[in-house]
Amino acid sequence: LGGACLLGVGIWVIVDPTGFREIVAANPLLFTGAYIMLAMGAMLFLLGFLGCCGAIRENKCLLLFFFMFILLIFLAELSAAILAFIFRENLTREFFTKELKKHYLRNNDTDVFSATWNSVMITFACCGVNGPEDFEAVPHLPNASFEEATPEACCQRELQSREGMFINKEACLTGVERFQNRQGCYTVILNSFETYVYLAGALAIGVLAIEV
Repeated sequence: LGGACLLGVGIWVIVDPTGFREIVAANPLLFTGAYIMLAMGAMLFLLGFLGCCGAIRENKCLLLFFFMFILLIFLAELSAAILAFIFRENLTREFFTKELKKHYLRNNDTDVFSATWNSVMITFACCGVNGPEDFEAVPHLPNASFEEATPEACCQRELQSREGMFINKEACLTGVERFQNRQGCYTVILNSFETYVYLAGALAIGVLAIEV
C-alpha cells in the first residue's frame, strides 16, 4: 500500500500538466526527490508482493530477497524525503528572476520556457516574478522598443485565459499601470511548489515510519 501511494504521488509530481516543470528546467535536481519516490514506490510495491508470496509459501529465498532490499528502499526513501524539504529553500525569488531574465523569449510560444511563463501569467493574472519591472532588463525581446517591454501576457483581460479580450492592449504595452497585472508570480509559483514538496516529503516520511 505504501509503495502504491509513493508511486502515485511520484507520477503526479512528474506529469502534472500545470507546466511549472519547464520553469525550473535549468535545475533538474528539484525533481530528483520525485524520481526517487517513483522508483522506490514501484520497487516497494513489487517487493511487498514478493514478501507476501514468500510468507504464504514459506519460501526462504523470496523472504531473504525481500529483507535484503527493504533496507535499501528505506534509505532511498529517507533521501527523497530529505531532498524534498531541502530543495524548498532553492525556490527563491532570486532564482526565478535570474531564470526569467536569462531564458524568457516574450511571446514566442514555440519555446517551452516562454510559453509556460506566458500561461502562468495569463492564468493567475500576474506578471514576471516581482512585477512588470522584471522585463525592463530582459535581453531577449525581439523587435520590441523600451516602451513595449511589457509582454502581452501581463496585460489585463476580461477573462483570465488566452481567449479573453484585452481591456486595453496598447496602453498596457506602453506602460499604463492600470491596464497591467502588477502582481508578481513568485507567490503563486512558490505556493504551487510547496503543495508538491510538503505532500511528497510528508508521505515519504509517513511510509518510512510504517516500515520502521
